[in-house]
Amino acid sequence: MMRELHVSLNQTQKVRLQAAFQHLSDIGSQASSGLLVSVSDTIPVNNEDGILKGHGTSERDGQVVATLCGVVERVNKLVYVRALRARYKPEVGDIIVGRVIEIAPKRWRLEINFSQDAVLMLQSMNLPDGIQRRRTAVDELNMRSIFEENDVVCAEVRGFQHDGSLHLQARSQKYGKLERGQLLRVPAYLVKRRKQHFHDLEQYGVDLILGCNGFIWVGEHVVPGDNEMVEDQESTVQDKEQSYTPLEIRQNICRIANSVRLLSALGFAISVDAIVDTAEASKSSNIDIKDMLGAEFYVQTAEREVQKRISLLKKKRG
Repeated sequence: MMRELHVSLNQTQKVRLQAAFQHLSDIGSQASSGLLVSVSDTIPVNNEDGILKGHGTSERDGQVVATLCGVVERVNKLVYVRALRARYKPEVGDIIVGRVIEIAPKRWRLEINFSQDAVLMLQSMNLPDGIQRRRTAVDELNMRSIFEENDVVCAEVRGFQHDGSLHLQARSQKYGKLERGQLLRVPAYLVKRRKQHFHDLEQYGVDLILGCNGFIWVGEHVVPGDNEMVEDQESTVQDKEQSYTPLEIRQNICRIANSVRLLSALGFAISVDAIVDTAEASKSSNIDIKDMLGAEFYVQTAEREVQKRISLLKKKRG
């Protein structure tokens, strides 16, 4: 898991970082049409009829007021407040990364950065042999050979139970056990829901999974289907003993992981483009992997984000 990043800045670096954040604040106020509000602030709706009060709003003395700190958003007649920082709220179809914390009868219990643990049922995942069939008592006895405690697993949110707990499923080859990599934990609000959460960074030989729950996996690239147990157990054990992750791939995993740590520490949205840009900037500046978490590159990343947003703002206006 990722520990909080603490950076020691000298006076010059502090001034540069403060200036960068001030620029980002100014750019944000220019680019965003939304109004920043805090709790109990009045939301101006110009006395329009038929206004629909959405999430984060309430009515008081005939006025719409905010019940959250965030940005006011409007969709036609619907007015709601989008929180700037919020805990992970699962939705059906979310791609999540979790860690197995318990093996129970016919199910695994996973920690997924939510108020409750998630449940992955034995019948909700593909068996190692890949054959679609009823689960038997033998399958239940062999559950520990599939996942055991502390294994990292990728799955999809299937639905909710009446008690609020999550049910997961892993019925595709892209889901399942994750090995040979690093599990990082970032604030869930930094990871936006997108069409694609699985990324193959070919130039690095690395797989990147951005879990909607704030768990991010960076590991050696695996071709879907490579884990199918088509050979006998002896040859599989021999392959595992002989195979290893090359040094270059391990270095690439560390570089990508440090890019994630840096973006998270700065509070920037985490996307595959932002991660790759940060990693490429460290390589082009000849920054060692261990120095990516140092003060100078920390400040440079903030300054580079300012330039990026200025260019985006110019494109929108132009």
